[in-house]
Amino acid sequence: MPTKTIVETANAPAAIGPYSQAVWAGDLLFCSGQIPFDPATGQVITGGPVDQARQCLTNVKAVLEAAGLTLDNVVKATVFIKDMNDFQAINEVYASFFKAPYPARSCVEVARLPRDVLVEVEVVASR
Repeated sequence: MPTKTIVETANAPAAIGPYSQAVWAGDLLFCSGQIPFDPATGQVITGGPVDQARQCLTNVKAVLEAAGLTLDNVVKATVFIKDMNDFQAINEVYASFFKAPYPARSCVEVARLPRDVLVEVEVVASR
């Protein structure tokens, strides 16, 4: 069985189900989807899709830092959004966190996200 190492940090929201914040598998770090929780309160932040996207990416950054990585290590991101009409605004927030060369990315509209948030972001990073 392959070795896997769990990454946990208090600087990002604790898991709300039976999963880890992130898992190392070899040189790849698989980060669970981050929703716009304030890690200090465990509550969804107030605000619209821009504020929620910013919090999601701040949480992703915290998980990466706990693993000794940065956003520059991200090779693939998946952004889940409640309304594709928010794509451009969320894209601008996303672009403020990542710099070229950008990771590969998918963005999909979904019917519903945990706790009825508007945005969720998951990433895969490499050492």
